[in-house]
Amino acid sequence: MSRLRVINLGLPKSGTTTLARALRKAGLHVADHRIKPVQTDDAALHGRFVGEMMYDGYFLRGDPLHGLDVFDGFAEINALRPPRSIWPQFDFGLLAAIRACHPGTRFLATWRRPEEIADSMLRWSNLGTERLPAADIPGLPAGYGVTTRERETWIAGHYAALDRYFAGCDEFLRIDVADGAAPARIGAFLGRDLPWWGKTNVNPVRAAQEDDSA
Repeated sequence: MSRLRVINLGLPKSGTTTLARALRKAGLHVADHRIKPVQTDDAALHGRFVGEMMYDGYFLRGDPLHGLDVFDGFAEINALRPPRSIWPQFDFGLLAAIRACHPGTRFLATWRRPEEIADSMLRWSNLGTERLPAADIPGLPAGYGVTTRERETWIAGHYAALDRYFAGCDEFLRIDVADGAAPARIGAFLGRDLPWWGKTNVNPVRAAQEDDSA
């Protein structure tokens, strides 16, 4: 049986941290956004962004998972820390390379309603107010993402593109993290029970920020 590898193609604030914890509780070694020293003894990986390493492997070796053998799963693969704006989940050439180099890889896409993700992005630190609008992101060029409508359109477009790309493929599952059946569906998809499911990295309660919703 081939090794189980799991890659989440969901966007920030779509339930990525919940998925990371659930996969770890299921016994998988998971990287989430940026590799921490506690996750590996390889000092060369400490502090590296998962998405950055995927592009290094893709362009230098033809294998986006090169150098990431220690990990079974990847719960959030984008990086948005200026000057970096790295979004492998939008790159179908890179995804095709993963599928070619690692047959059987399971692709998830954590999902919430676009309006919920857009609102959560707005309330999470400066993600929606500064970092998204300032960055060049696939489908969201610099200067866009300021309004709720722009973020929702971008979010919905991403998941629609994933649905089209993986249409008819049994190696992809878009999962509503609010669905009570989510852990059972993910477990069946991966062939591994998830002993935990809940909420983590929840936005702090704060006064609503101004946002031009037009």
